[in-house]
Amino acid sequence: MPDILDQPTPATVTQRRARFAVRGLRTLISCVVIAVLLTGLTDRSPFWVNLVHSVCIGTCCWLAIDLGRIPLARWHHRNAPPGTTEAQSQWPGWPLMLVAIVIGTIVGFSVGNELARWITGTASPGFYRGSWRQALALLVGSLLPGLVITYYFYSRETIAGKEAAIQTAQRQAAEHQLKLLESQLEPHMLFNTLANLRVLIGMDPPRAQLMLDQLIAFLRATLNASRASQHPLSAEFARLADYLALMKIRMGERLQMQFDLPAELAATTVPPLLLQPLVENCIKHGLEPFVAGGRIAVGAAREGSELVLRVRDTGAGLSDAPSDGTRFGLVQVRERLATLYGTRASLTLQNANDAEGGTLATIRLPLPE
Repeated sequence: MPDILDQPTPATVTQRRARFAVRGLRTLISCVVIAVLLTGLTDRSPFWVNLVHSVCIGTCCWLAIDLGRIPLARWHHRNAPPGTTEAQSQWPGWPLMLVAIVIGTIVGFSVGNELARWITGTASPGFYRGSWRQALALLVGSLLPGLVITYYFYSRETIAGKEAAIQTAQRQAAEHQLKLLESQLEPHMLFNTLANLRVLIGMDPPRAQLMLDQLIAFLRATLNASRASQHPLSAEFARLADYLALMKIRMGERLQMQFDLPAELAATTVPPLLLQPLVENCIKHGLEPFVAGGRIAVGAAREGSELVLRVRDTGAGLSDAPSDGTRFGLVQVRERLATLYGTRASLTLQNANDAEGGTLATIRLPLPE
């Protein structure tokens, strides 16, 4: 019984079947072209007779060569480590491929020629009719197109395979980078919260205990959601509400919050923890410098094919915000957007343009199809 690692994945099987179908379609197109040329150059047989002979012989030769290389490839790579690309390769190398082309051409031409004779009732020269010189000339004339077509298919699939490998590597690198960013982002929020909790323990132990309970519930919900790369926008808003409830224990009435999530956007998927760094910045740089505190408003809207997320505070604003810190959260949000969406997503930060003042952060990203 073959090792399970030797078995190709369903995606690989689908790709191979698609490439097989493409090769068959191109072979048929080549046969039609050859039939047109034969009819125009020789004018000995009607077009449909030339077409039948060309399609039967060309298709049989292609099938004999294409299917014949698979057992040769397995034999050639029989000593390759299981599960490797080499072990799953269906290319036997040029020496064995030449053997497959010669044998496949002889078998395919003979079978296709007999099949065309049975369909049209007209016979054409074959390997078993006429002198050995005619057979040799026929073999050489059949091998040349086989070699050219095989080299063409091999080159195209080699290029396609390399492009697929590059795309896979880029996608995996992006996924690894995203996981790294998320793993860095969650401790950032946790350390901020623990620092606030440490201060509150000395000032107000009952409120510190309430804050600790809220933190435990928040971390449990965060852990459950962090196992997914995407979650509904309603879940993102719910986690922001939990986080702000956690901060409200420490800030009291100095912190007011407002959420605006249209019902039609509640199920729209977004990356987890996307808005939380912006809310943290609102508290740290916007509201904490104000003795009276202020309001944080989080909203979502659809504008054309884009999802627009806004986080706004009524605090100090960009010009009056303290310059300490590394703006870690903003950097992480921009890097995550670039990793997931490239240039299709953006994050802008500006002063709010109304009497309440403060800062407005706006994220634009494409809506999922």
